[in-house]
Amino acid sequence: MADGFTFDFSLEKCTAILQNNPYSEHWHEALCKILPDYDINTPERVACFLGQTMVESAGYKALIENLNYRPETLVKIWPSHFQNMDIANQYAHQPEKIANRAYAGRMGNGDEASGDGWNYCGRGLIQITGKANYAAFAESIDTPVEQVPEFLGTFEGAVQSACWFWENNNLNALADNGDVLGITKKVNGGTLGLEERQHYTQLAHQVLQG
Repeated sequence: MADGFTFDFSLEKCTAILQNNPYSEHWHEALCKILPDYDINTPERVACFLGQTMVESAGYKALIENLNYRPETLVKIWPSHFQNMDIANQYAHQPEKIANRAYAGRMGNGDEASGDGWNYCGRGLIQITGKANYAAFAESIDTPVEQVPEFLGTFEGAVQSACWFWENNNLNALADNGDVLGITKKVNGGTLGLEERQHYTQLAHQVLQG
């Protein structure tokens, strides 16, 4: 039995839930090291955590926000930043430029020229976004905020940032009640991908209880 869990969280179980992710062994190691520190240690809590993060990270394969947008999409998603097609065409398919404009002047970020939008775009298994959120996470792990973007691209950093978000939003309490809908609203801000989240949570629970 892995230390800190109330059940046997084996590599085999983790691999089954992560759908044979090529880095399952590394993910299992990081999950075993970090989840218990945030009391994500029961089958119910771990199943809910894995169910949400599987969707948020496209099966533990996407650790950075996809900002490769077409001009039409930019105008639709961020009309206040890309007011017309002429502006959107200047930024389309350039993730760094898009992030710097779309996230400028909010969430603790500086202006477009500061580069904060890209430096602090969504990263991790539950993508934390904005310099203010990065700074709060950095403080929780006693690390300079400038080092956090790189850390979030590692197995441990991706897991720990998601655990930090989980703890800050008191999601263990919702997991104890099996409230996948409530967790989804906290993680997503809505109900996007709810059925998929329910599927992976149920799968994880069945595997972990086996």
